[in-house]
Amino acid sequence: MTLTQALNGALHQVMEEDEQVICIGEDIAANGGVFQVTQGLEGQFGAARVIDTPISETAFIGMAVGAAMTGLKPVVELMFCDFAGVCFDQILNQAAKARFLSNGRVKLPLVIRTTMGAGDGSGAMHSQSLHGLFASIPGLTVVCPSTPADAAGLLKAAIQIDDPVIFMENKQLYGVEGLVDEQLPLVPFGTARSARSGSDITIVAVSAMIQTALAAAQALADEGVSAEVIDPRTIKPLDIGTINNSVKKTGRLLVLDEGAAYGGFADAVIAAVSGDMFGRLKAAPRKLTPPDTPVPYAVMAEKFWLPNAQDVIKIVKTMMKGVAQ
Repeated sequence: MTLTQALNGALHQVMEEDEQVICIGEDIAANGGVFQVTQGLEGQFGAARVIDTPISETAFIGMAVGAAMTGLKPVVELMFCDFAGVCFDQILNQAAKARFLSNGRVKLPLVIRTTMGAGDGSGAMHSQSLHGLFASIPGLTVVCPSTPADAAGLLKAAIQIDDPVIFMENKQLYGVEGLVDEQLPLVPFGTARSARSGSDITIVAVSAMIQTALAAAQALADEGVSAEVIDPRTIKPLDIGTINNSVKKTGRLLVLDEGAAYGGFADAVIAAVSGDMFGRLKAAPRKLTPPDTPVPYAVMAEKFWLPNAQDVIKIVKTMMKGVAQ
């Protein structure tokens, strides 16, 4: 099934099993949401549990925080992660801190589903990937699935916990198909996935960048370079153990990420691995991110802005030679 179908199936399943789960967002009822993830939910569970809201992120994220604090399990659709800027106080100062400030007395089982990713000409205010920003906030769990099976399993896991989760869905992956167990088994947080085994270099790639990493790894294999590709699945908590074990084997690390070029997820992974695996490294760890600019709107400029497989191949070849670039 596609990633959209997997997410939709997971929502149907958890709403059938738990009446406390509700969905909130813009156009999610009659229209199934802009990306069709909530298709059919209102027809099965009614307007009291699948709630269309006005275009006010501040209002409906605040509404969901209050609902979570008082016994419900809201799954909110924030149409684009860029729009978190409108409701950042609700996320940063309310959702993320409520359990800590109440010494655990207040539970906050809130899932904020949102999109990330460039590549479809949506422009600077609809194309960002802010997972690194969210992960820097204590109290938030951040999830970035790359396959339909992981999307379903991680969403089910997110709805079960008593902490707020930012669940980021890359727009470029909604139509990607993959094998999914019809039971939609849970995927535990903090457990990375090895997307491809290898022995020469470790490539850690997030969300849709997994596709780029796998394409590069196949091309590199044709030239005799064996690349291992690691999909962290959850950005926070991060399975640094799996990444370290891979680097212990390969001695080289490249982090491929569509997020921030400065102070982002790639920098955090490199810092952690350098601290743990310094003596095992055969080359300085590298990162490949977009330039430190907003996402351009022009088609060719956006294509140039996004990392691609040839960019990965070029950096890997440099690292294999041990030459600084």
